[in-house]
Amino acid sequence: MADLNISLKELELKNPVLTASGTFGYGTEFQDFIDLSALGGFIVKGTTLHPREGNPYPRMAETPSGMLNAVGLQNKGVDYFAEHIYPGIKDIKTHILVNVSGSTVSDYVATAEKINDLDNIPGIELNISCPNVKEGGMAFGTGCSSVAEVVKAVRKVYGKHLMVKLSPNVTDIQEIALTAEAEGADSVSLINTLLGMAVDIRNRRPVLSTVTGGLSGPCVKPVALRMVWQVAKAVKIPVVGLGGIMTAEDAIEFLLAGASAVQIGTANFIDPAVTVKIINGINDYLEQNHFKSVREIIGLI
Repeated sequence: MADLNISLKELELKNPVLTASGTFGYGTEFQDFIDLSALGGFIVKGTTLHPREGNPYPRMAETPSGMLNAVGLQNKGVDYFAEHIYPGIKDIKTHILVNVSGSTVSDYVATAEKINDLDNIPGIELNISCPNVKEGGMAFGTGCSSVAEVVKAVRKVYGKHLMVKLSPNVTDIQEIALTAEAEGADSVSLINTLLGMAVDIRNRRPVLSTVTGGLSGPCVKPVALRMVWQVAKAVKIPVVGLGGIMTAEDAIEFLLAGASAVQIGTANFIDPAVTVKIINGINDYLEQNHFKSVREIIGLI
C-alpha cells in the first residue's frame, strides 16, 4: 500500500479524495454503499444563513456527457444543520467540511461564525461561485474586489481551514485565485460548474425553470484540468481539483496537474461507491509506477 496521506496546510487527509458539495448530501445518504471513514473527507451540501426552498422545477437536465443543475442551494439553514444534522455526523472518522453560501457578505460571515463553533468541523468551503443562485454568489466569485471583500470578512471571524471555491466563469482564474490567497484563504477548490443552458425544441422553451444552470460531468474536465494547472502554477496554497472526475485515471490527471486533492461530484450520482474505487485506483497506479507516496506525483507537469 502506497502512502496516500496529503496535507491541505494544517489539515491532514488520509488520502486525496473528497466529495463535492451538492452531490453527497450530508454523507449519511451514502453509508449503505461505502465506509465514510475511508474518504479523505467529504463536503456537505451548500448551507446558508436562512432556509432556502431552492428554484422551481424543472431544475435538473441531462446533457451529452454531463448534467445541468439549477437546484438553488435548497437547505434548511445553518441553525438546523448545527442542531439536527451535525450531531449525527460529527463522530464519523474523517474530515467533514461545510460548504457555505450567502447572498450578502454579512450572510457569509454569520454562517461561518456559527460553523466555527462546531468542534468536529475542521473547515469550510466558501462558495463564492455557484452559478445556480439568482442573487449573490455569482457576483462575488467573478470580480477580484468582491472576492477580496467576502474572503477577508470571513477570514476575520473563521479560525479554521478556509477553502475558497472558485468559479470558472471568469476571464482570469489565476487573478481570482491570487486574490483569495492574499485575503487569507488556506486553499482553493476549482472548478465550480460552468454556466450552461438546454432548450426543449418541442415546447420551444428552456428546459430549466431558471433558463441557465450549472454544467458538470465529464464534459467539463478539460476546462477544469486547464484551470487547476494554471492556478497551481500561480498560488502557494494547496489547490483542490474538481470537474468531471469519473475514474482514478481522471483523478491522477488532476494530481499531476498540481492538485493536492480532488473532489468527486457528478460521478456519485452514477456510482455511489465511486469514491472508494478511485482511492484504490490511485493506490494501484502509485504501486505500478513505483511511487512510495501520492505526494511524489503532485504537480509533476
